[in-house]
Amino acid sequence: MSASCNRRRLGRVALTLSAAFVASSAAAQVAPDPVEPTEIRVVGKQDPAGFLPDQKVPRAQSAISADFIAKQAPTLNAFQLVTLLPGANVASSDPYGLSTSSSLTLRGLGQDEIGVLMEGAPQNDIGYYYAYPSQFADPENLKRISIAQGSVDIDSPTLGGAGGLLSLALDDPKARPGALVDLSLGSYAARRGFVRVDSGTIGQTGLKAFLSYSNTRADNWRGPGFDTRQHIDAKILNEWGAGNRASLALSYNDANTSSYPSPTLAEWTAQGRGFNYDARYTAGNTNYWRLYRAPFRNLYASAPVHLALSDRLALDTTSYLQFGYGNAPYGTQLATEGNFLGTEELAQPIALPGAVDGVATVLGNYTGDQMRAGTVAKLTLKTGAHTLTAGLWFDYGTDRVTQSYTSIDAEGQPTDRWGYRAKAIRTADGRLLAYENQRTVTVTKSVFVADSIALTPRLTIEAGFKGVNVLRNGRTYLPGPQDAVRKDSFAALPRAAIHYRLDDRQQLFANITTNFRTPNEFTLYNSYYGGAVVVQGTNDLKNEYSVSQEIGYRFIGEQLSASVTGFHYKFRNRQLATVIDNGGAQVNTTINAGGQTSYGVDAEIDYRPVAGVSLYLSGEYLHARIDDDLPVGTDFLPTSGRRAVSSPTVQFGAGGTYDDGRFFGSVASKYIGAQYASFMNDERIKGYATLDLSVGMHLADWLDGKRTDLRVNAINVTDPHVLAGVQSVSTNAQDTIGRNGTVIAGAAPAYYVGSGAAVMATISRAF
Repeated sequence: MSASCNRRRLGRVALTLSAAFVASSAAAQVAPDPVEPTEIRVVGKQDPAGFLPDQKVPRAQSAISADFIAKQAPTLNAFQLVTLLPGANVASSDPYGLSTSSSLTLRGLGQDEIGVLMEGAPQNDIGYYYAYPSQFADPENLKRISIAQGSVDIDSPTLGGAGGLLSLALDDPKARPGALVDLSLGSYAARRGFVRVDSGTIGQTGLKAFLSYSNTRADNWRGPGFDTRQHIDAKILNEWGAGNRASLALSYNDANTSSYPSPTLAEWTAQGRGFNYDARYTAGNTNYWRLYRAPFRNLYASAPVHLALSDRLALDTTSYLQFGYGNAPYGTQLATEGNFLGTEELAQPIALPGAVDGVATVLGNYTGDQMRAGTVAKLTLKTGAHTLTAGLWFDYGTDRVTQSYTSIDAEGQPTDRWGYRAKAIRTADGRLLAYENQRTVTVTKSVFVADSIALTPRLTIEAGFKGVNVLRNGRTYLPGPQDAVRKDSFAALPRAAIHYRLDDRQQLFANITTNFRTPNEFTLYNSYYGGAVVVQGTNDLKNEYSVSQEIGYRFIGEQLSASVTGFHYKFRNRQLATVIDNGGAQVNTTINAGGQTSYGVDAEIDYRPVAGVSLYLSGEYLHARIDDDLPVGTDFLPTSGRRAVSSPTVQFGAGGTYDDGRFFGSVASKYIGAQYASFMNDERIKGYATLDLSVGMHLADWLDGKRTDLRVNAINVTDPHVLAGVQSVSTNAQDTIGRNGTVIAGAAPAYYVGSGAAVMATISRAF
């Protein structure tokens, strides 16, 4: 699609949204919403729903509410906030959740298998499907975070999703004008300020809006360096008539954060938490901390609209637009001579500032420049016992990825931390010196239909179908045998579910869903090292396809709520990102790992013995096995029957909250079992547990009656010295003899170092 066509399409989206807001404003003048009751004083809000909000969907789903979020440290990201929920295996490299060095797996399936939505808009990277929680909305603006552990909604604008769906919903603007200010101080010189302003209902338009800004800074808890984050959230909303609603949400993030180094098991054994970047720069040092700070800027916009066209027919649309640019840099060395650009050997030396004996330390850049826009629309018709749904999803994204080099000064300070191509090192004839240089366009088109049939007042069955087409067109700018790349994929995804209400409190449900994932964009491109092709780009890697089943029981009572779900997965052409050794070069690649089978049980229970008290337990048993031997070169690793990586057999969570209107607090503890880091199961990390505490006071009664809260959060108070998760897996950690008798060299996996303890105090004041 040309740039002009894209602008026209975005213009049509903008006109549609503008028309919706104009129509809603006019309708609001005719029939304004009833005035909300005047709020005189907020002393404290008890949480009757506890940890387990009521659910009625025919699938496993867990959630946390704004009341629980408000008791946690205000810097925690969405991954950290859901760690108590069943199946959520969270590895955080820093206690405050600022670093991008973190991961989430659900039922043993990683971030590239988990769909993430915020206000209905996708947050996953278009190229390789990861999502970065430190870029999401500030916790003060979230009203709910939910996890569907085994499937995504049929209308979700996500690719993949076999691991489930993480959804974030922003708080609505308040009907009355007001403001909220949070000020926080904590360990490691942490400081944070947050302010939110609500407009209230604006005149007779029916519109209401909020705008918030936060600024966070904290020293690294281990090693030198510090993190900074500035964030803006905004939302404008109008509701009118019988359920009509239109909103526009914006989220902007500007951060410069540390990428904590990930040790191998040998490095961890030798150095422990001392495995860090260097605090001071010396000539030739590639391990200096300033060479590993990652600046990123992102803007997300989402515009959900719900229109009740009649008492039986409704239209829902969500249009979204995203921009992002960032650099994940590293320290390296370049020589003035002997360089290659793709397969071309450079005949003339390159100019390298600060070179000594023809070698200079430089900043290696890994930059991504993305744009993504799309819309999903569906019609819902209720007729008799049927609720029919039909819809379309269209998504257009561009991703420019470059690995270039930038000079540094005598103190080790990069001349340009952003890695802009215009400021990067060039060849003698003016071309960009790059290890990787490509642009990929991804176009996704999808159609879906579903029917929910209420056979009796208690029994409902659902059936649906989703067809998804993904087209990738790309171009590499490196000299060599490859120029343009293309891959066109289609998948048919049927699903079905049944829900039976035993009585007003008990439910039974079962479902079967299908998911697919096309290989990430990087599998299409050649990788070069020393002028040779070390990984051959291909469009022949098959799409991953999975079939999953769930059967569950749910109880919802006044004091006790519980849920238990059994699940089973069967994967075909399982895609696994790994690192291979190719002639001395460690190369990232994706392989077809064949089949995988997983099954297990998730359970959670919430007990509310008295008002203001909630006690919560969760757990998971997971059996995940690789079905086939893994192809490596011309041989096969004997991996059939071995455990899947990052798939702990057991997890347990325990938590509780207390709020009597004057004092409040919470406790959250999670145990994660041992995890394998290689497909051969020849290396693993031990199980570990974490503990978070919070205590606070509502001060409104002692002041002027306006909400004023003081709380102290203790994060990871037991401070275990552990490896918290697998940062990069390998096929085999030790040299292994393949099925055909060749020796397959081992490669050491790398790990996330579990974060240290931290304490943060926050004063929160409403105006």
